Amino acid sequence: MPHFAPKAKRIIYLFQSGGPSQLDLFDYKPKLNENRGMDLPESVRMGQRLTGMTSGQATFPLTGSVYDFAQYGESRAWLSELLPYIGKIADELCFVKSMHTEAINHDPAITFFQTGSQLPGRPSFGSWMSYGLGSLNDNLPSFIVMLSKGTGREVAQPLYSRLWGNGFLSSLHQGVQFRAGKDPVLYLNNPEGVSRLERRKMLDYLAQINQHHEENFGDQQILDRMAQYEMAYRMQTSVPEVMDIENEPDAILQMYGPDSLKPGTYAANCILARRLIEKDVRFVQLYHVGWDQHANLPAEVKRQAKDVDQPTAALILDLKQRGLLEDTLVIWGGEFGRTNYSQGILTDDDYGRDHHPRCFTIFMAGGGIQPGMTYGQTDELGYNIVQDPMHVHDLQATILHLFGIDHEQMTYKYQGRRFRLTDVHGHVHHQILA
Repeated sequence: MPHFAPKAKRIIYLFQSGGPSQLDLFDYKPKLNENRGMDLPESVRMGQRLTGMTSGQATFPLTGSVYDFAQYGESRAWLSELLPYIGKIADELCFVKSMHTEAINHDPAITFFQTGSQLPGRPSFGSWMSYGLGSLNDNLPSFIVMLSKGTGREVAQPLYSRLWGNGFLSSLHQGVQFRAGKDPVLYLNNPEGVSRLERRKMLDYLAQINQHHEENFGDQQILDRMAQYEMAYRMQTSVPEVMDIENEPDAILQMYGPDSLKPGTYAANCILARRLIEKDVRFVQLYHVGWDQHANLPAEVKRQAKDVDQPTAALILDLKQRGLLEDTLVIWGGEFGRTNYSQGILTDDDYGRDHHPRCFTIFMAGGGIQPGMTYGQTDELGYNIVQDPMHVHDLQATILHLFGIDHEQMTYKYQGRRFRLTDVHGHVHHQILA
């Protein structure tokens, strides 16, 4: 590794859990407003599988967005009025409007994006990257995860630690969750009354015992556990340093917005993501929950978009001004899109949208991605892809390519079969590469 010259060294994956509505944020469809209230034609739906939440509806009334759209930058990218800050950096972004997936419910859909399989148990994306390329920093994990709760929906879809698990790979490659509060990493600090010197002596003695066991039994997991103990010891110094964002300049804090000093918010986590990237952490995963608007979408998506708009744009600009964006890939997107028809009753100012796996939008920046580009296209009603479809495995293959990895060659033999992140298919979309 790598198989060829990489364009990216690090990645920040801003995963928007719940499925952001592409039709209210990115994919401008005036035809939907023209046909508002009309039943979705069967010739468009073509037997598309529905969730149990809308399969019993008598009709599927089409609805566009209540929010205005405008074109931004020299690239003339369409964006909702809900994303003015992201609109200002449109020329830094590559919008992929033709993403599609096979899963229609949250758990398998998120698991598919994060592990390459809808079934739990496979290694996560960050674990594969750690396995394939190793770490760039000896004092911090190569794969770090942070969670933030959106203000759009009070009760959000849950997330599970297996989404950043190592699966059948060595435990050295599992994601480490950083939390807001006094103890960012659980069980990292010494117990009360135990000094750092005493901790060092204990680890040295424990290493002797473990080394003896490894020599007798030849168990690789013993060596992995020894390495994890040593990493935890080094993290006692490195973690407090990187988590202290109060010493950031006022101009930077203002750039990320009013929530930047509130621990656990999306804005604060974006600043931490940049600080971790500065420390050469390979893979930073930031989950932002609350994007599941089955009802009351106009009000909820407005609050949810406000959570992420300014901090996301600030993160990309901050990376660029520090010379880090060139080899840091930033990804923003969820597990699927939302329907072009209303779930439940459509009123003059309210509607909901169900899950829609057939087409949705993500965007990327930096790390060898072509800036100022819109890739892929959906039909005039925003239901089907009509140009350049990109499957989940295609996205994963393309990302790995940016890191110099041939997705078909990075495999791991487990229980007699060679596994890979992209399973048995997926191809690189060279059109979006710079």
